[in-house]
Amino acid sequence: MSLSGMAIAFKASTSACTAQQLRGHSTRDHCQYGFTHLNEPRSRKGSAALQVRATSGKLDLDFSDPSWRQKYQEDWDSRFNLPHITDIFDLKPRLTTFSLKKNRTPLGDTDASSPDKWNGYVNKDDRALLKVIKYASPTSAGAECIDPDCSWMEHWVHRAGPRKEIYYEPEEVKAAIVTCGGLCPGLNDVIRQIVFTLEIYGVKNIVGIQFGYRGFFEKGLKEMPLSRDLVENINLSGGSFLGVSRGGAKTSEIVDSIQARRIDMLFVIGGNGSHAGANAIHEECRKRKLKVSVVAVPKTIDNDILFMDKTFGFDTAVEEAQRAINSAYIEARSAYHGIGLVKLMGRSTGFIAMHASLSSGQIDVCLIPEVSFTLDGERGVLAHLEHLLKTKGFCVVCVAEGAGQDLLQKSNATDASGNVILSDFGVHMQQKIKKHFKDIGVPADIKYIDPTYMVRACRANASDAILCTVLGQNAVHGAFAGFSGITSGICNTHYAYLPITEVITAPKHVNPNSRMWHRCLTSTGQPDFH
Repeated sequence: MSLSGMAIAFKASTSACTAQQLRGHSTRDHCQYGFTHLNEPRSRKGSAALQVRATSGKLDLDFSDPSWRQKYQEDWDSRFNLPHITDIFDLKPRLTTFSLKKNRTPLGDTDASSPDKWNGYVNKDDRALLKVIKYASPTSAGAECIDPDCSWMEHWVHRAGPRKEIYYEPEEVKAAIVTCGGLCPGLNDVIRQIVFTLEIYGVKNIVGIQFGYRGFFEKGLKEMPLSRDLVENINLSGGSFLGVSRGGAKTSEIVDSIQARRIDMLFVIGGNGSHAGANAIHEECRKRKLKVSVVAVPKTIDNDILFMDKTFGFDTAVEEAQRAINSAYIEARSAYHGIGLVKLMGRSTGFIAMHASLSSGQIDVCLIPEVSFTLDGERGVLAHLEHLLKTKGFCVVCVAEGAGQDLLQKSNATDASGNVILSDFGVHMQQKIKKHFKDIGVPADIKYIDPTYMVRACRANASDAILCTVLGQNAVHGAFAGFSGITSGICNTHYAYLPITEVITAPKHVNPNSRMWHRCLTSTGQPDFH
């Protein structure tokens, strides 16, 4: 299967997570959290009767079974066990070459060469807790319950960081870095930190693969040798120092290229589709019994990768969106019956729109893909805009690009990554507003702003730069620890390693029952548009 095919398969497997399902259907938590919420069928009297059966991964849970907790925990531990090169090869580890001891030598300690006396390593048995809220009821806001009693279950994931023992000889390693998909603030920060950390381990042969997976097979695209001196200042610019592209060749052809180039470590920086491609490469390397560690770094401004608090580029996108929102606010407030309309990125998730609306405090209506709405009728969005013009004289609307797709003519066309090409809801909304107010004889001055490419092409802000730094360093630590088919992310404020197979099961969505969405509604003051 080609890597673009992998991305298409990923998108197809998640297309069932509709806005209706996300508002309370049992599919909602499976789409977001990897396990299903309990179904809530109606009893004959009309009250909700909770079924005592749910699905966790591939495990069918029967809550009448006294051992269901143990089965659930074993299933979780199995799913989140990290693939390791020792699953294929009989290898013995060696002491790590990564040490910052020269800057932290205890007084009187003259043996600066031994890592044993520096307590800067992560134990292989360290774990981070994925979730910390104990919900008392399935009806609690944002509840993520497994059984009818909302029993507390511990979801542990592997803590990220340098290990005391490694499975590669640094001087023999050839490491490659590739950036895939679209642009995102922070790409250069991650490239830079991967190179820095590899050199601290002692790796001398570091190369960049140009223009995504295409660089593995496109004639004329040569490897780019990388070093600390070369990447020292690339974080001062947006974009990707290595270039990006979507789609790719067949997985087997890419692994042929990896094998021919004698690459030992591959660092894939990309989103859900690129992660699916990285996992396909990992599986093919295993099939061929190649000692190659494939480690991904989650990149998407949409913030839609499962289990992670956030992905790099998201904070910068939200911050950059403030400029567009503030411009729309000034335009709307300065005009007679002014309406500012801003479209932000978010194909299937509304995280950018929601957080930008919250942080600006200037949004009156926020529309996201996870929450359905109607434009027409007395309870529709347009009627509410009428009300806002009558009561305050102007208004500002923020929409995610994937919002309202059910109101538009669908397209079956896809891009090179397998993403369905969306109809332009922002333009549709602009035209609907103009027509509506013209039909009712009310003057309205609409200003439409689409900052899409401004948002994703800028340099990472301070928050994202720190996140990129840590993710890049941890990716290298994970590869030297012998892991493959993993990604590095921040989970419940802690940095962790996750199997790629788990994070690509579905995209993360805004939960319409979450406190964060409720906070957004409180800020905008918008009603239900049904």
